[in-house]
Amino acid sequence: MNHRPRKVALIGWGAIGRVVGGALAAGEVPGAELAGIVDNRPLGDAVPAPQLTVEQALAACDLVVEAAGQGVVREWGEAVLASGTDLLVASTGALTDEELAKRLLATGPGRVYFTGGAVGGLDLLQAVRAMGPLGEVTLTTTKLPATLEQPWMDEETLARLRTATAPVEVMSGTARDVPARFPRSTNVAASVALATGDLDAVRVRVVADPAAAHTSHVIEASGPHGSYRFEVRHLPDAANPATSQVVPYAVLRSLAALAGRRGQIL
Repeated sequence: MNHRPRKVALIGWGAIGRVVGGALAAGEVPGAELAGIVDNRPLGDAVPAPQLTVEQALAACDLVVEAAGQGVVREWGEAVLASGTDLLVASTGALTDEELAKRLLATGPGRVYFTGGAVGGLDLLQAVRAMGPLGEVTLTTTKLPATLEQPWMDEETLARLRTATAPVEVMSGTARDVPARFPRSTNVAASVALATGDLDAVRVRVVADPAAAHTSHVIEASGPHGSYRFEVRHLPDAANPATSQVVPYAVLRSLAALAGRRGQIL
C-alpha cells in the first residue's frame, strides 16, 4: 500500500537545519519531502525549498522540525500542534519548563516528538525506569570553554573560562536548572531527564576543557535492578561548535521513523 509522503517544514537553517534540509531535498529520507524552510533571516535563492512564515509552513506541511533553539518551542510549539501539525523537537532543553511540557503534551490534534540528539542509551534507561525508579543519575558534559560562555556570566567567570589551562567546572545542578542556563549546550541533560522521568533526580556537571577535541557526555545511573554507564565523544560541528556533528543525523533518524521506514532498531 502506498502512503502519502510526509511534507516537512524546517524551522531553522543553521548547522542542524542545513544538513537535515539537504538530506530531505536529496530524497534521502524515504516517505518524507521538504516543503519549506522557516528562518528569520533572508535566505535568498540558495535553499532547496521555499522560505515560508510559520503560518505558511503550517498550511503546507504535516510535520514541523524545530532546529533553531528552545525559544522556538516556547513561542510556536502549541500553535504548531493546535493546527494539527506534528512537531519534532531537537532542542529538548525547552521541556525542562514543566508547564510548557504539560501544555505541549496536552495540545492537539498534532503530536509532539523528541529526538535524543547527541546521546545514546535513553531507550535502555526508559526500559529500566519501567521496572522501578532509578536511585541516582548523573551527567557530566565537557566542552570547549568558548562554547559555554553565556550572557549571564560575570567577568570573573568569563575570565576563568578564557584563561583555563585545565578542565574547569562551570556549573553543577539538576536537569531542571542547567539547560535553562546553557540553552544551546545542554539539551542532553533534558533528554536524559525525559528518559528517566525526573528533572530533579538527574545531577548535571558542566565542564569546560581547553583541550577538549571532542564534546563528551558521560551518563551514569544506578538502581535496584542494575547500574549503567554510557559515554559518548563527538566532534563538534565546525560551523557551530556548541552542537555536535551527529545531532542533525539523529534528527534524520527520527524523521525516518516518523515517515514509516521499515527495518530499523527502535
